[in-house]
Amino acid sequence: MVSRRKFFTLAGAGAAGSILAAAPLKALYSREIRGESIRGRSYGTPLRDPQGLLDLPRGFQYRIVSQTGNVMSDGNQVPGNPDGMAAFAGRDNTIILVRNHEMNLGELDKPAAIAPSPKTYDPTGRGGTTTLVLDGDRCLVRDFVSLAGTHRNCAGGATPWGSWISCEEDVSIPDTEAVEMAHGYNFEVLASATEPVDPVPLVAMGRFNHEAIAVDPATGIVYQTEDRSDGLFYRFIPDEPGNLQAGGVLQAIALPHQPGIDTSNRSNPIPIGQPMQTEWVTIANPDPPTDSVRLEGASFGAARFSRGEGIWYGNGEFYFCCTSGGPTGLGQVWRYVPGSTAEQGGTLELFVEPTDANQLKNPDNITLLPFGDLFICEDGSTRQSIVGVTPSGELYQFAHNALNASELAGVCFSPDGQTLFVNIQNPGITFAIWGPWLTA
Repeated sequence: MVSRRKFFTLAGAGAAGSILAAAPLKALYSREIRGESIRGRSYGTPLRDPQGLLDLPRGFQYRIVSQTGNVMSDGNQVPGNPDGMAAFAGRDNTIILVRNHEMNLGELDKPAAIAPSPKTYDPTGRGGTTTLVLDGDRCLVRDFVSLAGTHRNCAGGATPWGSWISCEEDVSIPDTEAVEMAHGYNFEVLASATEPVDPVPLVAMGRFNHEAIAVDPATGIVYQTEDRSDGLFYRFIPDEPGNLQAGGVLQAIALPHQPGIDTSNRSNPIPIGQPMQTEWVTIANPDPPTDSVRLEGASFGAARFSRGEGIWYGNGEFYFCCTSGGPTGLGQVWRYVPGSTAEQGGTLELFVEPTDANQLKNPDNITLLPFGDLFICEDGSTRQSIVGVTPSGELYQFAHNALNASELAGVCFSPDGQTLFVNIQNPGITFAIWGPWLTA
């Protein structure tokens, strides 16, 4: 693990998650995805899986490393609805997966919910995280609950100091819902934890419908997405970089020449590939009693985004998905480049806005292959696939859910870049995938 103390020293030399591709992605996304065929052939067409679970290209194979209902090492059942996750390097060549479980209020009595423990945030909560430790052969060594008592832990993100930020996509409060604690927060789970962590809500990061986060390793600033049709794009400037519990300032992005703009492109067209100067407006009350953080930001001119979801950082740039953005609601991918200082706004650019659902539909989770391609999980109403995008601008289908219409989620790579992990959310299966990854 990278300690907080060493974090910024290493960041100056380039963080491990940055790797290749920022420059190729600039060329890649500065073009509109149109209806013509631009399908890539990087790995070949996914072949029908004889097991009827996950179609993959020739040469690739998978192993189920976890399944909802199995008994874990701590005696609990593997919870349901696995969603966002991240992989970390462990001791003795092990891989540590920290995995969210998007369990809802209506699922309190399900056996696959996370049971209360002495370190439960809210006794009514059945969401949280589990931690899986895998050996060098991608086989499960142990697994256990690592965060308990939260609601709708959808996505999140890894930090450069070796932790997972688990995000609640729920803003329930006592007296209005059947809960004992307020929800809508982020929680930090150390990858090195061997038991449930103390569930401390990161209040200063905001109480809203959190989706995902990504950290700038050069500054420690945390960027956040919000899964609302009128959600905002946030950044959290910590008082102590690497120590999110110490508090900080929450801000939302704005376009100074188009205050309050709806970026969905349904009424105010934004051209693809055109960097726009931005500024940040400060949220005075990040922890309101009502779900009003985005409304406060909008009142100061913050830009609105149509269901912000997955976000990825690399080489000083952030890419994030808006699942239902675009004139036809097929989704968008945005690129944000921070300014050289926190006082400078940086630039925001629309990179992808598909017009053909057969090529890309409703992008959700997003990650980068260590060798340059981008992988995007779709979250559409029918097809559920992982779509790859090459640096030359070609699209290709890498994987299909062959089991059912449930979404694929939590796509991420092992620290050595040799194993891809992904979930079928229902019935709750976590896969490890490996094969002939391209190296150039």
